[in-house]
Amino acid sequence: MRHPTATPALIVFLLVPGACARKAAPTAVKAPAASATAALAPATAAPLPYEARLGKVTFTHYCQTCHGESGAGDGFNAFNLDPHPRDLSDPQFQKKKSDAELADAIQRGGAGVGLSALMPPWGHTLSARQIDELVLYLRTLPTLRKPAS
Repeated sequence: MRHPTATPALIVFLLVPGACARKAAPTAVKAPAASATAALAPATAAPLPYEARLGKVTFTHYCQTCHGESGAGDGFNAFNLDPHPRDLSDPQFQKKKSDAELADAIQRGGAGVGLSALMPPWGHTLSARQIDELVLYLRTLPTLRKPAS
């Protein structure tokens, strides 16, 4: 006695392996060679070290609102503040300040280092390691600075 579903089940059983074994369709457009892409693309900065990337995450979360994405002091909230936030991407400013001075300003805030009280102290919010990572990232800001027009 034959089962009425035996024939369709047999057909499906035979077709499914063939369907799974299909080759992928060849792509019509191939990506250009890496050397050709490099010649067309503008020069990019070297990737940041791991600790500086962690500092960037901290900067984005805590500092970008006032200091701006590039650290130029032009963040979303900057125009509500008097004085405006410092341009951290200024190479002259970077040359004048040591890592310890930057870390101290972050930890104790503006008022703690004789500057504007509008910059809050982050010493109770950020760990010493996060502050060190943030200083590493701040040191990269002049290299990310857009040339003056």
